[in-house]
Amino acid sequence: MAKKIIKDLLQDALDSSIQQVSGQDATFLYAESPTSPMHIATLTIVEGSIEFNDFKDIVASKIHLIPKFRKKLVNVPMNLDYPYWADDPNFDIDLHINRLKLPDPSNWKTLRDMTSSIFSGPLDLRRPLWSISFIEGLDEVSQVPKGSVAIVSKIHHVMIDGSSGVGIMGILFDKNEEDKSKKTTAPKPYDPDPLPDEMSLLLKSSYSFFKDPLKIPKLVGETAYSLAKGKLNSKINSKKVIHKNSFSTPKTIFNESVSPKRTWGTAILEFDRINTLRKIMEVSVNDLILAICAGGIRRYLEEKEKLPVQPLVANVPISIRVKGEKQKMNNQISNMLVKIATHIKNPIERLEYIQEQTNQGKSRHKAVGAKALSKMADAVPFGLANLAAGLYSKYNIKEFHRPPFNVTITNVPGPQNPLYLKGHKIVGIFGLTPVLDGFGLIIAAFSYNGSVSITTTSDAKTMPDADKFSRYIRESANELEAIILNKGKQKSAEKAKKTKSIPFFNALRKFVNENETIKNQFLGLYDFQLNLDEETTNYQLAIEKEIVSVKKKKTTKPLVKIEIDDMNLLNLYKKNLLLEEIIIQERIKLTGTKKNIEKLLKLLSNFLDNN
Repeated sequence: MAKKIIKDLLQDALDSSIQQVSGQDATFLYAESPTSPMHIATLTIVEGSIEFNDFKDIVASKIHLIPKFRKKLVNVPMNLDYPYWADDPNFDIDLHINRLKLPDPSNWKTLRDMTSSIFSGPLDLRRPLWSISFIEGLDEVSQVPKGSVAIVSKIHHVMIDGSSGVGIMGILFDKNEEDKSKKTTAPKPYDPDPLPDEMSLLLKSSYSFFKDPLKIPKLVGETAYSLAKGKLNSKINSKKVIHKNSFSTPKTIFNESVSPKRTWGTAILEFDRINTLRKIMEVSVNDLILAICAGGIRRYLEEKEKLPVQPLVANVPISIRVKGEKQKMNNQISNMLVKIATHIKNPIERLEYIQEQTNQGKSRHKAVGAKALSKMADAVPFGLANLAAGLYSKYNIKEFHRPPFNVTITNVPGPQNPLYLKGHKIVGIFGLTPVLDGFGLIIAAFSYNGSVSITTTSDAKTMPDADKFSRYIRESANELEAIILNKGKQKSAEKAKKTKSIPFFNALRKFVNENETIKNQFLGLYDFQLNLDEETTNYQLAIEKEIVSVKKKKTTKPLVKIEIDDMNLLNLYKKNLLLEEIIIQERIKLTGTKKNIEKLLKLLSNFLDNN
C-alpha cells in the first residue's frame, strides 16, 4: 500500500500537464501589491449592437483554444518554489464575464472613467487570471454608432505579454465581416485534471532541482560570459567612450509611490503619417514613437516646472519571440534602456539623439543576447525573488536610490486589417498596462488597421490629468510632423507641385450630377483650400440645378470652406483614411454655419460610402 502511494506521488511529480511558472512570468506575479495589480487590459470598441449572450457564446466556443483561461495558479507549500498552472475544477465562465451598462451621459469621458474603475480592481488570484466586462449603451461616444458596445478585458501579466495578447485577439475575433453568418459552435467538453496535492508539488519542485542542480550557476555563468563579450565588443566597435554613469537616471514625479486608482488617456495617430515621417528621416517607427512620447513628457514636466536637466530614461520592452511562438501564452520579452532626450528642445535634434541611443542599445542588446538576459530571471532563487519584491514595497526602498528608468514605452504591432465580432467591426483597440511603486507611468503604442493608439496609464496621484498628457502627445506629434514635412519639402523642392486629389473632385462631381435628389439637397458653393507642400490652392465645388462643376478658383462667400492637405483628400477618396478619423485628429478644418457644415459632412459621407 505504501509503495503504491509513493508510486502515485512520483507519477504526479512527473506529470507534464502541470506546468511551472517561469522566473520571468513570476516577476509580474510577485510585483503585485494592494496598490499595483499586475494585469494588462484592453478596451475594445465594437461598432453596432451585439447581444451579450451571443458574445458569451463566442468566448465559450473558443476558450479551449486558450488553455490558461481555464487554469489557476497553485502554490508550492511554504512558497518554496514558483507556482504551477493547473486545471481549475470549479471553472465557471459566468465568474469571468460581467455585463454592464454605461451610465449617462454615455460619452467617451464616462467610458474612460468606467474603464479606469474596472482596471483599478485586482483579479482574483484564486481563479483563472482573466475577466471581461461587456459594456452596453455607448450612445453618445463621438464617431461611434449609437448602441455600440465596449469590451474591457483584463489578463494577468503572469500569463501574457503584448505579443501573446495580440494572439488572443486573433482567436476571439474574426478576420472577415462575412463570418457573422457562421453558426457559433457549442463549447467543447471540459474534463479538468484533479488539482495536485501539496506533497506532489513539493516532489515536482524537488525533481526539477535534482534533475539540473547546476541550473542556477550555469545560467549565471552563461549570462556573465555574454555580458563580458558584449562589453568587449562595444569597446571595440564604438568610437565613443561610454562613461560609467552614462545611464545616470534623474528622479522625477513619475518615480514615487502610486495610488490604487488608475488614470489613462489616449492619442490616435494615422500609421501613414508616422510612416511618411519615418521615410523622410530614415529612422524606425519605434524611434518616432519614442520621440513623440518624449515631446509629450517634456511639455508635461515643463508645465509643472519639474523637468530635470538630465534626459529621462525609458525602459523599452523588446519581444524575443521566434517564429512559431506568437501564440504561446507567456512572457517572451527583454528590455532596452534608452535616453529619450527630454533635455533637448528641438524636436528634430531630439529624434536624432534618440535614434543614436536606440542604435547603441540594439548593439549592446545583440551582443549580450536577448535570451541570455531573459534567463536571468530563472537564475534567481524563488524565495529570494519573492522576498525582494515584498521588501522593496514594504520598506519603500525606492526612496533610497535613483530609479533604473523613469518611464516604460512599449510599441506592440497589432493586426493591420480590420477585425470583426459576429459581423460587427472593431473600430478601436486601446491597451492599458500596470504601474507600480517607483514606476508610475507607462505608455503603450498599439497599431491596428492603419492607426496607432498611444495610450498612457498612470495613477490618480502621479498623473490625475492623463487626458491633458494625451493632448501633449498629439501636440508633440503635430509639431514633429510639421518640422519633418518641411524638411521633406526642402528635399523635394525641385519636383513640380501638382494637385493629386483631382480624382476626388472628378468622382464627386459625377456622383452629384447623377443623383438629382442629392443635387437638390446640397445646392450651393463650397470652397476647398488644399495644402500643397508650402503652397495652397483653391477649388470651387458649385452644385447648381442645371449642372455640377469644379473649378480651380477661390470662392469669396462659400457655404462651407474646407481646409485640408491635398494628400489627405486623396487618401480619403482611396479609403486609406476615414472621414471620422481626420475630423477627430483635426486634420480637416471646416468654416461655416453648423447647419451647412453638417450638410456638407452628410454629402461627403454619402459620397465616400457609395464611391
